[in-house]
Amino acid sequence: MKNYLEFERDIKALEEELEKLKDPFNKEGLSQVETEKISRIQNEIDSRLKTSYANLNAWQITQVARHEERPKTKFLIENLFTNFINLSGDRRFSEDESVLAGFGTFQGKSVLILGQEKGEDLDSRLKRNFGMMRPEGYRKCIRLMKLADKFNIPVVSFVDTPGAYPGIGAEQRGQAEAIASSIDCCMSLTVPIISIIVGEGGSGGAIALASANKVLMFENAIYSVISPEGCASILWRDPSKSLEAARAMKLTANELLKMKIIDELIEEPTGGAHRNKEKVVSSIRQALEKNLKEFEEYTRQEIYEHRKKKFLNIGKEKSFKVFPSHTNWMEKDKFSSFIKQIIYKYKKQIIILTLLIFLMSLLFFF
Repeated sequence: MKNYLEFERDIKALEEELEKLKDPFNKEGLSQVETEKISRIQNEIDSRLKTSYANLNAWQITQVARHEERPKTKFLIENLFTNFINLSGDRRFSEDESVLAGFGTFQGKSVLILGQEKGEDLDSRLKRNFGMMRPEGYRKCIRLMKLADKFNIPVVSFVDTPGAYPGIGAEQRGQAEAIASSIDCCMSLTVPIISIIVGEGGSGGAIALASANKVLMFENAIYSVISPEGCASILWRDPSKSLEAARAMKLTANELLKMKIIDELIEEPTGGAHRNKEKVVSSIRQALEKNLKEFEEYTRQEIYEHRKKKFLNIGKEKSFKVFPSHTNWMEKDKFSSFIKQIIYKYKKQIIILTLLIFLMSLLFFF
């Protein structure tokens, strides 16, 4: 049984009608299949899907990112990589089932695959803790990333989590330190890291695996410091204001691409990734092949510098430049900023000069 979102009610009615027409064994017995009507309804469904998904607001995109049937990490690993060997344990506490981690091959080359897995049904979701990693999960990833770095193996990570697990046990075992160490490990590697945000990319739990050379993002995925509901609860003390929060947070792929927080957008089929998983796999394969190939010509130091430069440049609207007449002055490329800097540097002299002019004017008139 398909799951439909709130804004897909009209599409649900059309698809239910289409299923009845396709089934010749209805309640009244064997009937004739009306091919023309089927074709007409299918075209109408495609048209409405295209229109609806082209005009989604930030909250609706959040709902699509959380869709139960959206392709998960386990499915992507099984269809993108071969010879995948799942490795377990952080060698300190235990195994974390919310993250799949191990080595496999992509296009005949070895890669390390890390991926947060939410689960497909209730039992698997409970087992996977809904994709919320504990400290031992991050420490397992750190252990394997260091191993990959030692043997010069690229890293591919799939991000799909509402955030790191906030339970008391996780806090007692050093959740914050584990996330910080994972980010530090990602930033210090000298092998390329390609990160793909599949559904939700929530808080530090996502950044811990997304501090990468290239961050790719599904068209209808989200990536933010907090969930829209959490943001609305903090700012307005009203979770129902999730739409306003989602819009203000700029958590969609298009917004993040404009701000250069992510590097590339992976287009989804009409109606979302859950409607055509095979096409999604093909799109990811092409994106991975292109981005991994890009770093083949880089030295290990250049890969490290590329990642460092990428994150240092986030948030910079305009670069600094050196004025030719004053080689020691570093100013922003704006005249108003230049004036402000001069005033700030010589404010004492300007105040004294202003007072002198005022006194001289008094003497002149009196």
